[in-house]
Amino acid sequence: MAERFGGKYSPKTGNAAGEDSYHGARRSRVGGRVNFLFLAPLPMIWQAFTAPPVEMFLWITALSDLLLAAWLTRAGQQAHEAYEARKVARRPALPRKILGSILTGTGLAIAGYAGFGVLEAALFGVLGTALHFAAFGPDPLVNKGMDGIDQFQNDRVARVVGQAEEHLAAISAATNRAADRQVSSRVARFQHQVRELLRTVEEDPRDLTAARKFMGVYLKGARDATEKFVDIYTRARSTEAKNDYLALLSDLQDSFSAKNRHLLLDDRSDLNIEIEVLRDRLAQEGIRLDKS
Repeated sequence: MAERFGGKYSPKTGNAAGEDSYHGARRSRVGGRVNFLFLAPLPMIWQAFTAPPVEMFLWITALSDLLLAAWLTRAGQQAHEAYEARKVARRPALPRKILGSILTGTGLAIAGYAGFGVLEAALFGVLGTALHFAAFGPDPLVNKGMDGIDQFQNDRVARVVGQAEEHLAAISAATNRAADRQVSSRVARFQHQVRELLRTVEEDPRDLTAARKFMGVYLKGARDATEKFVDIYTRARSTEAKNDYLALLSDLQDSFSAKNRHLLLDDRSDLNIEIEVLRDRLAQEGIRLDKS
C-alpha cells in the first residue's frame, strides 16, 4: 500500500496559519469576457489591408481604439477588485472602465462609418457604448470607509501600503522564476498573512506607527532574501537553501500574524474604553445599562 509522507515543509502540512490559504479569496472577474475584447476586433486587420488608403486608416484607427478600450477595461476590472477587497479604499484616480465604454463606442462608430455609412456609425457607437457599460459597469466613483479618517494620516498609510504591495509583487515575480510548487504555495500563504496586516492598518491608520517596520524593513528583507534564494535555487536546486528559505517564511509569517493579533487586541481595548466612558456618562444621567 502506498504511504503518504509529509514533513514540516510539505504542502499538505504546516502551521495553522497556512491551513486555509484561500480564506477570503474571491474569483477574479478579469477573465474570459475581458480577454474576448482583445480578440473580437482582430478581423479588422484583414479589412484594413484589403481596403483603399483612406478606409485603411479608418479601420486601423478603429482597431486601435478597441484594443485600447480592452486594455483599459482589464485594468479597470483589476482596480475594481482591489477596491472591493478592502474595507477602506480610494476610488480609482482614472475611471478606466468608463473610458473603455467610450472608446468601444468610438471604435465601433469608426468601423461602422468605414464599412457602411453615417447612420450605421451612430448606431454602432451608441450600442457599443451601452453594451460595454452594461457588461462591465462603472468604476467606483466614491471613496469607501474614509468617513472621519484624517486625510494626512490616510495618505501616509496609502504610501506605505503601496510600497508593501510593490515588495509583495517582487516576491511573487522572483518566486515564479524558481518554478517550485511548494515554494509558491508557501509564499502565497505568507503574502496572505502580510495582506491581513495591511488591511488592519488601512482600517485604522493609527496602527501605522506600530506596524511600519513590518510593512517596510521586514518586508524588504523578505524580498531581498527571496531574490537571493531564487538565484541560488535556479542554479543548483539546493534542498538546504530551500529548507532555510521556507523556515524563514514560517518565522516571518508567525511574526506578522502575532503583530496583527496585537493590533486587533489594541483596537478592542480602545473599544472597551469607549464603552466604559459611555456607560459612565449614561450613569451620570441616571441611566443604568446591564453589562451582561
